[in-house]
Amino acid sequence: MMSNQITDIIIQDCPIRNVLSHICGKWSLLVIYVMHQNDSIRFNALNRAIPDISQKVLTSTLRSLEMDGFISRQVYAEVPPRVEYSLTDRARSFIPVVENMIVWAQDNMAGILKDRNKKR
Repeated sequence: MMSNQITDIIIQDCPIRNVLSHICGKWSLLVIYVMHQNDSIRFNALNRAIPDISQKVLTSTLRSLEMDGFISRQVYAEVPPRVEYSLTDRARSFIPVVENMIVWAQDNMAGILKDRNKKR
């Protein structure tokens, strides 16, 4: 029998699963990491920094991260309007986790690619 903690993680409505599905999506971690390298960044600069993400997916990812409190969106009353995105304290507290995941991926990439090629 599974422990309650493991059962809670597996259950669809689990808050942990809900948060992790947002933050560990295909683009969220990359967007957060790129934004970490800038105090604030505009949409087009972010899009250039991640050239293989579509504008539609970047927009969706930014909205999701904003809704979850990982980024803030500042609109400046200019013509044309200027919008800048920056990380919140919540996101900044998450950066060490992201950096650890990057190091882990770098340390294990060769072995993972080797294993993938065995399966082909």
